Amino acid sequence: MNPVLLFDFSEKSNIDNWNIVDDGVMGGLSSSEFSIDGNGNAVFSGSVTTENNGGFCSVKYYLKPISIKENKFFYIRLKGDGKKYQFRAKSKRGDYYSYIYEFQTTTDWQRIEIPISEMYASFRGRTLDIPNYDGASLAEIAFLISNKRNENFKLLIDKIEVI
Repeated sequence: MNPVLLFDFSEKSNIDNWNIVDDGVMGGLSSSEFSIDGNGNAVFSGSVTTENNGGFCSVKYYLKPISIKENKFFYIRLKGDGKKYQFRAKSKRGDYYSYIYEFQTTTDWQRIEIPISEMYASFRGRTLDIPNYDGASLAEIAFLISNKRNENFKLLIDKIEVI
C-alpha cells in the first residue's frame, strides 16, 4: 500500500484542473469560488441559496485515473467553518453518480479521515443500490456543500492524500 499525494496546496499551486460546479447548472442562484490564499491554502468559499430550486456549491478536481484499491483512507487536512460538507470521488469522469462521504468541520485545523470502503454511491441526493466505492479507479474528487439552507461558507484545504 503506497501513500498517494493527490494535492498539496501552496502559493505556487496550479488550480486549473479545479472547476466550480454550482446549482446554476439547474437554475439555482448559489455561487462559489476557488482560489489560493496568502498562506498557500486552497479556499473554497461562497454562498448557498435554496432560491430557484438551488442549494449546493461544489468544486471538482479532474485527475488522470489511478488505482487506489490497495489504500484504505483519504486523509484531508483542512480548516472549516463548523458546517457539514461532502467529499466525493468518481471512478470515471463520465459517471453520473459520485461516491460520497459527509464530514463535519470545526473552526480549527483538522485531519479528516475518510474510509474509502464507506463511500457510498449517490446521485442528486439519493443513495443508489450499488456497492460502495472500491478504489479500483479514481478520476475525480470534489467537495460539496448542500445543507438545505441559505448560508455562506468557507473551507480551507491544505493537503489531500490517500493512505
